[in-house]
Amino acid sequence: MRLHFCSKRLHWYFTRGVRMEFKRRRYNHSYLNIAPLVDVVFLLLLFFMLTSHLVQEPAISVKLPRSKTASMLKQSVPTVVINREGKIYFDAHEVSLTSLTDIIKKQLSERKIKKIRIKADRDIQLSLLIKVIDQIRLAGISDFGIITNKEQ
Repeated sequence: MRLHFCSKRLHWYFTRGVRMEFKRRRYNHSYLNIAPLVDVVFLLLLFFMLTSHLVQEPAISVKLPRSKTASMLKQSVPTVVINREGKIYFDAHEVSLTSLTDIIKKQLSERKIKKIRIKADRDIQLSLLIKVIDQIRLAGISDFGIITNKEQ
């Protein structure tokens, strides 16, 4: 009985009695399990979302004047808003010009505020803005800033 081989080399190995050796491949299966990593990233995202300090601006429509040197505020500061109709708001509550000094003095003693932001519509009369600044200074606050939009 004669064997039929597809290769001359295989025929030579089998007829001479030579042991044929094959290279063995070693597979190194190292997998990185990503599931715990996704959990940790999700928890970090949730932590930062819950602990971040979100300041909600009052929903009073005001067109701000533009400035080339405007900068971002870094902390929460009480805000006096003057809208287009000349209405005055302190921390989203409508107040009169005469009562503004008393309200700021009360906040000064309760919250220990040292600064106030003024957010005035660009179409208001300058005299009203000056009266509001006078009321703020009469309340004992000399450090105030006027909020503007940065020009593009």
